Amino acid sequence: MKKIISIIVLLLSAIGAINWGLVGAFNIDLVAMLFGAMSSMARIIYILVGIAGVILLVGGLKCMSMMNCDNNQCSPKEPM
Repeated sequence: MKKIISIIVLLLSAIGAINWGLVGAFNIDLVAMLFGAMSSMARIIYILVGIAGVILLVGGLKCMSMMNCDNNQCSPKEPM
């Protein structure tokens, strides 16, 4: 179950990144084009992408706190 959630979070984050790239480069909001500007479905997708981004951020920070990163190489911290 945890792996499925991780895959969904990764896919939603990728969708968000692609959408923002299209908005920045070509002023094209793919989500709005597919579901209507600020329609209920578009808002749900935006919310889910935002939640996925927060989950990735928290997971990344948690991972970084458990690692020693020196000279662009990371290894697990030694137990105290």
